Amino acid sequence: MGRNTRRRPTGPRRATFAAVALILGGGGLLAANVYASATEGGLGSEPARQTDGDGNAWGRTPGAATIDCPDVGDRLTAVPDQVRPDVDKELALLDQQIAEAYQRLQESAQAIQQDSGFAESAITNPLKEKRAATIERIVIALDRVGDRPQGLEALAACGLRASDDQTGDQDGSGEDQDGQDQQEGDGQDQQQGDGQDQGNQQAGNGPVAADFVDITTVQPNVQNPRDRTDASKGTFATSCGVNAGGLFNSDNVIVAPGVTNGAHHFHDYVGNQDNQAFATDDDLANADTSCEDEGDKSSYYWPVLRLQNGTREKDADAPGGGTEGNAGEIVTPQEVTLTFTGNPRSKVVAMPRLLRIITGDAKAFVNGNANANASWSCTGYEDRQLKDKYPVCPKGSDVVRSFKFQSCWDGQNIDSANHRTHVAFTDAEGNCAGGFRAIPQLVQRIVYDVDAPSLQDGGRTTPLFAVDSFPEQLHKPVTDHGDFINVFDEDLMRDMVDCINDGRKCGADAEPGSGAGDEPQETATPTPDPDASAGAGDEGDAGDDSDSGGQQTSKPSSGTSDTEPADGGPSKGAHSVRPKADTTPSAEIAEATASPDDSDDRGAREGGNGPSASAPATGGKTPAAAAETQPQAVNGGLADTGARMWPAAVGGMLLIAGCVLLRRVRRPSV
Repeated sequence: MGRNTRRRPTGPRRATFAAVALILGGGGLLAANVYASATEGGLGSEPARQTDGDGNAWGRTPGAATIDCPDVGDRLTAVPDQVRPDVDKELALLDQQIAEAYQRLQESAQAIQQDSGFAESAITNPLKEKRAATIERIVIALDRVGDRPQGLEALAACGLRASDDQTGDQDGSGEDQDGQDQQEGDGQDQQQGDGQDQGNQQAGNGPVAADFVDITTVQPNVQNPRDRTDASKGTFATSCGVNAGGLFNSDNVIVAPGVTNGAHHFHDYVGNQDNQAFATDDDLANADTSCEDEGDKSSYYWPVLRLQNGTREKDADAPGGGTEGNAGEIVTPQEVTLTFTGNPRSKVVAMPRLLRIITGDAKAFVNGNANANASWSCTGYEDRQLKDKYPVCPKGSDVVRSFKFQSCWDGQNIDSANHRTHVAFTDAEGNCAGGFRAIPQLVQRIVYDVDAPSLQDGGRTTPLFAVDSFPEQLHKPVTDHGDFINVFDEDLMRDMVDCINDGRKCGADAEPGSGAGDEPQETATPTPDPDASAGAGDEGDAGDDSDSGGQQTSKPSSGTSDTEPADGGPSKGAHSVRPKADTTPSAEIAEATASPDDSDDRGAREGGNGPSASAPATGGKTPAAAAETQPQAVNGGLADTGARMWPAAVGGMLLIAGCVLLRRVRRPSV
C-alpha cells in the first residue's frame, strides 16, 4: 500500500491559523460596529452640518435651524412722527417675511436633505430680496423728511442659525430627545389640531426638555441696591384681574399699530379692554377697564402661556395661533399682581399719560440678550430668577413669571422709534443717568398653577409649557416680554406719586400673598419633591382674520373654565384661582420680582434698556446644575450605549488576542 505523505499541521502552524482567525474576526466586528454607528447616527456621531451662502452653520434638518435676521427696528432710534406709521408698517412686513420664510424652512426638510443648496436658493436668497426692497422703502420714507439713514441696506441678508444644541440634541447623538420624526412630522398634524401626542405640540419648533431647569439647583442670585435717605420707598398696587374673561389677540398696538396680527403670537390683556391694532389714544382713554379702580384704564399685556397637551384652542387655525406654531391650551393665570414701586436714590415724578413701555425682547433668541428681561421662578424660590430657562418647580410650588419695567424717563417722549430709547433702567446703584427722571416702576408678577413637566419623555406624561413667540424664536423663555400703556387718570397718578414718595402702601386692598399692599410675611420654602421635578438632575400685515382680526373676546372653550367668574365678565381683583401653595413672598424674597440682572452693570447696556448681556444665562446656575437637569436621552442612555458598544469591545478583544498569539508563535525558541 502506498504511504500517505501529507503532513498534518504542527502545533505552531495550528496556533498561527487560530491567531489569524482571531484577528480577522475581531477586526470584522470592530469595522462593522464603526460603520453602523456612522451611518445610523449612533454614539459619537455628529449631525451633518451645512452652511448657507454667508457661511452660517445650520443643522441637517429644519428642526435644527431657525431664521436669523438682523433687527432693523432696533436700529431706528429716530423716526419723525409724520412718517412713523409708514415705517411701522414696513417693519411689520419684515417680521411677516421672516415668519413665512421660517414656515418654508420647516416644510422643506426633504428638499434640503437632497440638495444642500436648496435652503440658500429657495429660502434665504428670496428672503434677502424681499427685505432689501422693504428696507429701501423705509430709507426713502426717512430720506423725505430728514437725513438718509446709513447702513440699513446691510441688514437685508439673513442666515440659518444652528439650534440643534438647544432644541433637543441632549446627548450628542445628533438625535432629538423626542425624535426628529415627531418634531417635524407629527408636529405638523398637531398644528392642524389632531393633538393626540402630548410631546412637542408647538409644530416642531419647541419647547424641548433642554429649555427647563430644576429651580432647586439654581443658586440665589437676586440683589437690589440699598435705599438712601431720600429714597422713595412706598408702593402702589392696582388690581386688574387675571383675564378670566379671555381677552386675547395677536395684535400689538405699541409696536405695530394699524397692522393685524402684528405680534404673530397671542397676548393676555388686563386693564384696558380696547387693546387691538387699530385702537387710537382716544379709544384707549374711553375704553372699559378690568381694574377695580376705574381711574386705571392702563393696558397691561404679555404673551399667553400654553400647555403642550394637544388641546385645540379657538386660534388653532388662526394667524398668531396654530398657523404660526403657537398651539396648546391657554393657561389662565392663578394670580396677577401689578405694583408700582419707587426709586432707591430719589423721589419719583408722574408718568406722562399714554407713556408706552416694552420690557424684554420678543426676538432675544436671535437678537441676543442685550434687551432680554425675562424672569422665571417658583413660589418660595423667588430669590432665584432664570432668564433663559423655564423653571421646574417642586411639589406645592407654582410657576412665577415676573417683570420689572424701565423706571427712568427722558422727560419728553411717550414713545420712541424703537420703543426703547425714551425709557431706561437705573444703573446698578439705582440712579437714572443722562438727565433721565425716575418714575414709578411697574413690577408685574404672574403666577400659574401648572404641574412640573415630565422631562424624561418630552412632556408626554405631564405636558411641557411655553410662552407664545414669533415662530422663528422657537418658544425660548428668553424671548418673554411685557407691555404697558399708561392710561391712569391724572389725579390717580398724582396720588400714586405722593404715596410712593411718602413711603406709604396704597392702592388695591390685596389679600396676603398678592405681593401688593401688605407687608411681606415669612413663608417656609417648599420641600422639593423629586417626583414633581421629574427629569430635572413682533410683526406683519397678514390680512384680516375671520374672527375680527384675530381678536377673541370670549374665553377659549377648553382648559380654563373653572377660572371664570360666574357672570363671565372680567375678573376683579388680584385673586387666587385653585390655590395650592402659600404664594406670599418671604422677607428675603419680597424684592425678587426683579430681573435677575437688576444689580448688574445696567449702565453699560445698549441704550440703558435691558439686562447686561454678560450676565449668566441662567441667572447663576452652575455648570454642575446644568448637567444635573439634562434628561437621559432616548438614544444615548447607559443601556443603549452598552448595546451599541459591545460588538466593538468583543471585536477589539479578539483582535488583541490574535496579535498576542501570533507574536508568541513566531517568537524563536531558545
